[in-house]
Amino acid sequence: MIRSMLAGAMVALMPLSGFAADLIVDYAPATRQCTELSQSSLTVEQDVSTLTKEVVSRMDEAIAVADDPRWVYSTRPAFVWASETKVACGKAYGYLQSNWRDEDYLAKCDCFYAKMHHFMN
Repeated sequence: MIRSMLAGAMVALMPLSGFAADLIVDYAPATRQCTELSQSSLTVEQDVSTLTKEVVSRMDEAIAVADDPRWVYSTRPAFVWASETKVACGKAYGYLQSNWRDEDYLAKCDCFYAKMHHFMN
């Protein structure tokens, strides 16, 4: 008896919970982290060897920041952006090793690197 009442209450309340987020009037979608790919200093028009040097440089610096206890235990999100930079630059580097210039990962590498530096200062 109690189980059926509990199940009935749960079924009755389910539709209401689906609309809870829609009650917020001034809802704005989250902004994108990297608004423009064209703002990146790493472009697909650059030479692969130049891009590789730049990407590896950013990746190495991000690895150093992510391993530094000063940033790991900081209240600023420099560690988070260093981790994101490592991943994005690592993927861009992987593509560059096969002579493929992936515009999205190059832009993310550059953007996340800039955000890391922003929170380090």
